[in-house]
Amino acid sequence: MSEKEFRFTIEPWSTVQENKEYQTPIFNLFKRSMRLEAADEQNHGEFYVLEAPEWINVIPVTIENEVVLVEQYRYGIEAPTLEIPGGMVDPGESPKESAERELLEETGYRANKWESLGKVSANPAIMNNFTHMYLAGGCRFEGAENPDMHERINVHLLPIDDFLDRVADGTIHHSIVVAAVARYLLKVRRQA
Repeated sequence: MSEKEFRFTIEPWSTVQENKEYQTPIFNLFKRSMRLEAADEQNHGEFYVLEAPEWINVIPVTIENEVVLVEQYRYGIEAPTLEIPGGMVDPGESPKESAERELLEETGYRANKWESLGKVSANPAIMNNFTHMYLAGGCRFEGAENPDMHERINVHLLPIDDFLDRVADGTIHHSIVVAAVARYLLKVRRQA
């Protein structure tokens, strides 16, 4: 893999005006008037951006080489999903602290080894946040989970190969979970 950093060459847009159009407990919707002043053109447009907190997700692996997964109902698609633990970074917490908290709250597991898998932008076309991804090793069950008020979670353990099969066959389809799996596979490939 090349160690040379990619050099972006596209011209940036400048924010001329920004108005908060709508606020929820999780997202704020902003309308941005933006301008591009390139040497050969001038362009102006209005864009909508969802402001959201940073997110985390965790690939937790037990000492038996099983992945700790959460099954929960997702209101957006009105269906259950199978995912790795994740959530929002709370104010005053670092992404790693949030990852540790979410893993324990959602599953009752605690890890003894943490490794960053980097971060991805959730949807940079309309969102301003990132998801920080972690690999948590040596996970062991420490007690009953304590999910948030509206979370109903069933915890499942799958051997790593079965977990990857569930990603490949589409059973696990949450996009930021799949992004974490891609980073995990790149890490494994580089170590081989």
